[in-house]
Amino acid sequence: MVEARHGQPELYAVLDQLAIRYEYYEHPPAPTIEEAVKYWKDLKATHCKNIFFRNHKGNRHYLVIIEHRQDLAIHDLEKRLRQGKLSFASPQRMEKYLGLTPGSVSPFGLINDHTHHVHLFLDENLKKSEKISFHPNINTASLVIAYSDFEKFLNWCGNTYEYLSLYD
Repeated sequence: MVEARHGQPELYAVLDQLAIRYEYYEHPPAPTIEEAVKYWKDLKATHCKNIFFRNHKGNRHYLVIIEHRQDLAIHDLEKRLRQGKLSFASPQRMEKYLGLTPGSVSPFGLINDHTHHVHLFLDENLKKSEKISFHPNINTASLVIAYSDFEKFLNWCGNTYEYLSLYD
């Protein structure tokens, strides 16, 4: 284990409690995919784009996870998710529901969603991944875990999630 790990200490406690092994990689701030790919080049994992949305009324919030090279238009996403009109959630909503700031969005933020409010949509192609990587709730590091452990983490969180074909 690395002694001084960036990110939320509670996250590492949960991963340890669940016996989820992870590889920790520290790097300069990477708030965008364009910046992050510079530091991912040597990591053997599927890297993801994590997008936090709200519905038109603002009473439902969604975390959409796709492979980082995929583009997804919001209008197309609205059709596929069948949740009505979507927009990006504000930094205040991100903080309230995930305990995260823009540029650090990660499913690991679900440890802060004690009411299990956020629903996840995951692209079904991610299931083909052996390993997957996410920021540990801060954009100055990346964690790589086995995909099966990612699903174990999601089940522990208690948030609802589903797999969909999010791009062709």
